[in-house]
Amino acid sequence: MALQPKKRKHRKEFRGKMRGVASANNTIVFGDYGLKAMASAWVKERQIEAARRAITGSIKRKGKVWIKIFPHKPYTQKSTNSKMIGGKGDVEGYVAVVRPGTILFEMGGVSEEEAREALRLASHKLSVKTKFITKKGI
Repeated sequence: MALQPKKRKHRKEFRGKMRGVASANNTIVFGDYGLKAMASAWVKERQIEAARRAITGSIKRKGKVWIKIFPHKPYTQKSTNSKMIGGKGDVEGYVAVVRPGTILFEMGGVSEEEAREALRLASHKLSVKTKFITKKGI
């Protein structure tokens, strides 16, 4: 099950800029522990799903996991060996634009050691440098 929007106003989007820090989604709201991004990146839908599966497998479906990012942005790619004519390529997949300070995942209902290990495994699946944080440690 790949994450992607159900409906889009426009099929393709510009690449955009990833300047600044996260002004929204930068505090733990639901759980007790979180995984915070430390750099700007595009996180693909497959990476989010792989990280989610790593977390749920590690905690053996105890507790609760919240995914705080969603891949809204389409990215395109032209086929290899194609000339630079004919406009923009086809939509290849969707990405979530992540800025420094964005909370990627939250967890609750498990001990800190279990949460730390689960989020460590999830961080290896993501293309962005991350940090483990707690609700009381903010």
